[in-house]
Amino acid sequence: MVINLTESAAAEMKRILAEREQTPDESYVRMVIAGGGCSGLEHGMSLETEFDPKVDAQYEKHGVTMIADKKMALYLTGMTIDVIETPQGNRFSITNPNVPRTGCAGCGG
Repeated sequence: MVINLTESAAAEMKRILAEREQTPDESYVRMVIAGGGCSGLEHGMSLETEFDPKVDAQYEKHGVTMIADKKMALYLTGMTIDVIETPQGNRFSITNPNVPRTGCAGCGG
């Protein structure tokens, strides 16, 4: 599993961990893909402290360790995670070449 995590996205993840009084050494960013959304799949992230090498793949970039179920790792390889600054605050942007985009008339996604 190779994920293109930008330096700004890694810095934002570390900032979130610090707010929750966690460190990158003791926490993982879990990547998930679930059914739903206009293209049929939605991406998600959560913070976890457990890693099971029997079922999870692991990838480290810019001091942030990301994990995912090994069955999902194939669909995550090559995706890019960046952070976008908006007037409402920062948000993550995920671009995944493995998930075809159909566009959405309702939300413009």
